[in-house]
Amino acid sequence: MSVQNNDGSLVLSPKESGEFIVKKAKDVSVSAEGIIAASNVIMSCLNSGPLRNFKQCELHPKKADEKAIDWIFLVDTLNFSFWTGICEGGKKNEESDPPKWEVAYKGKSYTGYFALCAGVNRALEEGLDVTNPKVYGSLTTEDILQIFRSETSTPIPLVEDRVANLKEAGRVLLDKYDGSFVNCIKSCDKSVQRLMDRIVEDFSSYRDQSRFENVTVSIFKRLQILIADIWSCYDGQGIGTFNDIDTITMFADYRIPQVLLHFGALKYSPELLSFLEKDELLESGDRREVEIRGASIQAVELIKAEIRKRLEESGRPVELINAILIDHFLWDYRRDNAEALEKYPYHKTRCIYY
Repeated sequence: MSVQNNDGSLVLSPKESGEFIVKKAKDVSVSAEGIIAASNVIMSCLNSGPLRNFKQCELHPKKADEKAIDWIFLVDTLNFSFWTGICEGGKKNEESDPPKWEVAYKGKSYTGYFALCAGVNRALEEGLDVTNPKVYGSLTTEDILQIFRSETSTPIPLVEDRVANLKEAGRVLLDKYDGSFVNCIKSCDKSVQRLMDRIVEDFSSYRDQSRFENVTVSIFKRLQILIADIWSCYDGQGIGTFNDIDTITMFADYRIPQVLLHFGALKYSPELLSFLEKDELLESGDRREVEIRGASIQAVELIKAEIRKRLEESGRPVELINAILIDHFLWDYRRDNAEALEKYPYHKTRCIYY
């Protein structure tokens, strides 16, 4: 389903965007052989039992209540740009890569997204009501650096942008939803599409869109993962019930494309591969960046269709798989096989959308 911007202009949905981008792409394509290869691996795991879910992460909320929704909304409002390895000029540091941003929590060290979760949990245990919009809406740069203080010399990236995101989120929730994202969810009558429209309208930091071939396409990585996290936390029940959950696509970042490249589901032109191997910054909205993310959406949609066809043929419910579960599987697969996947380059874009 297409959505509309505040000015009334039409925006292709992520699913429509993926299809459109692949048709017009110059440097990225989707391979049928790679779709089958990825489907085979996922199907094999599915035959052994349910795929991993949100609650299995030790840092995620285990109790499905309104506090969990407050936690998820805060985390996904900050869920972007954790990578290191490129200097400010956009060129690879030839002498040495900077250390990763790293958070210590309960005797363990975490990087990336998990460091974000650990920082939030640590702040809560230290007595800061950080999931309260009245609190996070007033946080300063210094506060963020303290909450997400690093064990290394590398601070959490894009600190000012994180402060801006939180100020906007806190203000909107207090002004329009009586200080609770739960009320925003309830206003959308169990519809993913209505909730997506509402969030895009009210929270500019979730407006992950680009112009491509004179059309506005949407990727909505953080927006969709926000809804998916709530659905997963609640097992699709209660406030996590969405009658159209299957309209959500995968969450196009920089790591899932790397896994899809590994399986051969995505193919890059020699020119794009050469660029990525130089480890240079790719600007948000660059045609190549949009192609990588859009093709990732389309590839996962095709993987989903292939697995569902096999499930149906074997008499099993097709609901056993969706784009959310495939995304989670691919993300975990990359972490579990990090060393083997290092030979596949991934794009690096410094922005608030992923």
